[in-house]
Amino acid sequence: MAFLALASSRLRVEGGAVSLQVVVNFRVIDESADWIVVDKPAPLIVHPANRKPEPTLLGGLEQLLAYEIENGGCPAIVTRLDRETSGVVLVAKHTAAARELGGVFTRREAEKEYLAVVHGWPEQEGWTCGEPILRAGELGPSPIWVRQVVHPEGKYCCTRFAVVSRFERAEGRFALVRCFPATGRMHQIRVHLAHGGHPLVGDKLYSGNGEEYLEWMADGWTAGLERRLWLARHALHAAVLAVPWQGRRCEWRAELPPDLTDFIAGKPPAAIPGAVRWSRFD
Repeated sequence: MAFLALASSRLRVEGGAVSLQVVVNFRVIDESADWIVVDKPAPLIVHPANRKPEPTLLGGLEQLLAYEIENGGCPAIVTRLDRETSGVVLVAKHTAAARELGGVFTRREAEKEYLAVVHGWPEQEGWTCGEPILRAGELGPSPIWVRQVVHPEGKYCCTRFAVVSRFERAEGRFALVRCFPATGRMHQIRVHLAHGGHPLVGDKLYSGNGEEYLEWMADGWTAGLERRLWLARHALHAAVLAVPWQGRRCEWRAELPPDLTDFIAGKPPAAIPGAVRWSRFD
């Protein structure tokens, strides 16, 4: 089931109040009295960030679950994805469900599978990376606060990888890889793939030393970035999520979105369709 949410709110910005109307488009995969599972498109952000007026998945869910909220519900994102990562997101509808599902992930009882389009052809069909990671800023001054690096003093994390297919385009060699994170560290799949010499296609943070990210923050998506990165977002998709719930195993899947299937099929990279549209008015 697809859902289109129209949300309006009043925001306080420099110069006075501004009304914000947003349209958020996402697909509902499954739903119960305790949780809802959706397929989040890129580049829709999950939570409000940096006090920036923009649409969010949470805002759209609040519109969809207005009846539950009116009757005491409190939606809580259980599996948070980065803005540019698409795929399965699990959301608790009330506090008790959020607490119980949080315990599932704390105990590492959830099963997660991501699909990644990476640079190059991995030599092995499957491998595991257990390198610890930490923020670059903990090692010294860093212009990118969120960037993570492999370092022996970092936190333990582990990701298993398996090659699905290898393919070629005019730009070079690429592979579609299944990723199974055993831990949930920030950016761990992206860091582990880059560390192994196969960064995500379109990854502004980890395709190189972060220059692309800084350029994007300063100037937006430019022709120069397109020539280097090819995709306007990093090619990572949360494909499968499974959790134990009330004595049974629940599993949800989200198919690869068109921007990634088109890239794999050899089609010219194109802008992401209008997953998010918004406008400001007084």
